[in-house]
Amino acid sequence: MNALLNIVHQVKNSFGLSANNTVRGGVHPAEHKQESTTLTIGSLALSKRLVLPLRQHVGHLPKVLVTVGQHVLKGQLLAEAEGNISAAIHAPTSGVVLAIEDALIPHPSGLPDQCIVLESDGQDTWGERVAIDWRHLDQPTLLAALRNSGIVGLGGAAFPTQIKLRTNPKVQIKTLVVNAAECEPYITCDDMLMRERAADILKGVEIAQYLLGAEECLIGIEDNKPEAAEAMRQACANSAVKNLQVIVVPTQYPSGDARQLIRLLTGMEVPNDKRSTDVGVQCFNVATLLALHRYFDFGEPALSRVVTITGNVSTPRNYEVLFGTPVTDLIAAAGGALDQTDDYIMGGPMMGFSLPSVDVPITKAANCIIASAPQLFAPPPPAMPCIRCARCADVCPVSLQPQELYWFSKSSNLEKARDYKLFDCIECGCCTYACPSNIPLVQYYRFAKSEIIAQDRAKEAADLARERNEFRLMRIEREKQERAQKHAQKAVGAQTEAAKEVLAVSANPEADAAKKAAIAAAIERAKAQKAAAAPQNIDKVEPAVQAEIAKIDARRDAAKQAVQAQLFESDPQDNK
Repeated sequence: MNALLNIVHQVKNSFGLSANNTVRGGVHPAEHKQESTTLTIGSLALSKRLVLPLRQHVGHLPKVLVTVGQHVLKGQLLAEAEGNISAAIHAPTSGVVLAIEDALIPHPSGLPDQCIVLESDGQDTWGERVAIDWRHLDQPTLLAALRNSGIVGLGGAAFPTQIKLRTNPKVQIKTLVVNAAECEPYITCDDMLMRERAADILKGVEIAQYLLGAEECLIGIEDNKPEAAEAMRQACANSAVKNLQVIVVPTQYPSGDARQLIRLLTGMEVPNDKRSTDVGVQCFNVATLLALHRYFDFGEPALSRVVTITGNVSTPRNYEVLFGTPVTDLIAAAGGALDQTDDYIMGGPMMGFSLPSVDVPITKAANCIIASAPQLFAPPPPAMPCIRCARCADVCPVSLQPQELYWFSKSSNLEKARDYKLFDCIECGCCTYACPSNIPLVQYYRFAKSEIIAQDRAKEAADLARERNEFRLMRIEREKQERAQKHAQKAVGAQTEAAKEVLAVSANPEADAAKKAAIAAAIERAKAQKAAAAPQNIDKVEPAVQAEIAKIDARRDAAKQAVQAQLFESDPQDNK
């Protein structure tokens, strides 16, 4: 038995196959790749009007630097990266900024978003291009320069590349994995890139390997791309890069997923709660590596990409397309859509989505446009009840229990869905493809994920509001205690001053005598004022007037006596 295994390993190694490439789950749908690989990569004519969405990547929107009416040159920075995770936008050609407004973009929501509309002047005039001597600069300087390159993951994820090239001092990146699997049907842009530009891709590999400090590089290609694999082997043989190896893996969707490919090439399993860099591996798409070479060696930012146009069109092919080019121009270059075309899909048939309109622009995430027709993609039959056949579990590449997740998602039992590792689902669509009951399982998982995310955000907002309210109540209580403490200190201070005065008087009899003399003088002055206020010239008045004055004096005396009697009744001790 051991001898047989050794023979198998020797055969695999002779063909460039990895001894670890056992496929877990997955499906093998019809490939439909031959149609778009019969012709070389074509060039698309310059469009008159380019629409550049600001949302072409994962993370924050970039900050717009241009104004309406401004003339720009090809490669000029239109919007700079803002925030930790962001990517810049550059002018794909020279022209005038026509507008900065909301426009329809290629997104599953079908909603418009902010875009820069550029009207080409037809000259395609380049701005200043400065190559970067990356071999003699340190990593922080190179990453700072890369931040303005606009390069994102061109395999479809659109994650800013400068973030993936940052290294953690605590973890050494040992292996650079080049994702050349391109496992989804219909998509052939990476295949054609490797056939025609393998040497340039390896120059990008050299840059990435230098920035990461990786010791080795593994290039994973599915076995349905023999021409690309051979082109990469020849390029490796002529490359100055050391420790390069082309490894052919079985054609099985979704072997192009980063975690699956890493397991196939290295045998290492990336934990679900960690990134590949935590186990010393980083993964890049071949188109992304080619963009690195163009930026560092020629000073060209991300302005275009190779896009596959296939499906129900006259001439399926791959084209180099400027970002912002309308999809209609790409369809026209492929000879136009054939009869019965009823939809256009961006991406592959497994994970792609229907475009809201053919007028939307090509973006950094657009690797393929498929013209759909009933003979290619028949309408899905109605969903039937689950028969618990477990085929979905058999094909799940991440070893989940899709049928359980389906029940929990359908019944909105979100906590149980979370417990069953819902967020480990990569939404590859294998379970939906294999389901004999035609249940759209992935749609249920996406719904459950969105609900859980909404609940988590609402909980975070409620927790924040509660914390703010508790802080407010604490502040009010603190201010109340501070005011009470100030009043108490004032009262203690007043009592202390009174006590000091009493002590001062008792300790100084002369001051007490002086105070009594002052009081006596004040009393005498009051008596004098009262005497001065007594009625004058009343000794020679008429008897009637005298009688009236006497009555008034009698009333005053009676009022005084009444007041004194009332005071005596209230506190007899004070009137002694």
